[in-house]
Amino acid sequence: MFRNQYDTDVTTWSPTGRLFQVEYAMEAVKQGSAAIGLRSRSHVVLACVNKAQSELSSHQKKIFKVDDHIGVAIAGLTADGRVLSRYMRSEAINHSFTYESPLPVGRLVVHLADKAQVCTQRSWKRPYGVGLLVGGLDESGAHLYYNCPSGNYFEYQAFAIGSRSQAAKTYLERRFESFGDSSREDLIKDAILAVRETLQGETLKSSLCTVSVLGVGEPFHFLDQETIQKVIDTFEKVPEDEAGEAGEAGEGEAEAAAAAAPAEQGGGGAGDQDVAPMEM
Repeated sequence: MFRNQYDTDVTTWSPTGRLFQVEYAMEAVKQGSAAIGLRSRSHVVLACVNKAQSELSSHQKKIFKVDDHIGVAIAGLTADGRVLSRYMRSEAINHSFTYESPLPVGRLVVHLADKAQVCTQRSWKRPYGVGLLVGGLDESGAHLYYNCPSGNYFEYQAFAIGSRSQAAKTYLERRFESFGDSSREDLIKDAILAVRETLQGETLKSSLCTVSVLGVGEPFHFLDQETIQKVIDTFEKVPEDEAGEAGEAGEGEAEAAAAAAPAEQGGGGAGDQDVAPMEM
């Protein structure tokens, strides 16, 4: 990862026009535990993977409430995410106090991006090593934004960040066209399924993920583990049932083939000798 003399300062450009310190901050986002966001026309769901440093410790909080209509999920350095979420709460409170109305999600995202961009232009600062998925609801509808350590921000229908997030992105890319008309329950189910994709074979349990939801007439809140486990059970048991039916069908076909074999052997004539034997 060493970049010679061009990665010692965030304000030093490389000959190829790159700021390596900013790229290192973006790499820190990829090393964090996965965070996922989805939105429909009326709801936004944020989910993340709970990863503890060891079996003796608890996991760190990765989803934060900003206001009743805004929540944020982070991936990367949790300490940086905690500071930025506190800044977002302060902005939301100040706007509500001054204008007596909720802060528009897009305006908050721009303020956050401007704050991150300053850290890429000051030699005595470092970029924030955290990516944020900001989900919210305002007069123009539901929104989901991704704020990058570089100061860029993008709006998405669904997105995933953090380690092994590519598997979740692949799942979301197959399904995103239906998210606009999805119900609250379907959106939660898709979020948990996307979380499962990032586990790569590890059994999904309610203790391994955190899910939050906000929507029309529904302030930002977290789902309890019992509710999450019920959703997990709805799609974890289906494959087992289908596998059992497939196994019974396979056994029936095997029995039928075994019963037919003696008849073919007894009635086989000279023409049967040219037929190749069945591969096992």
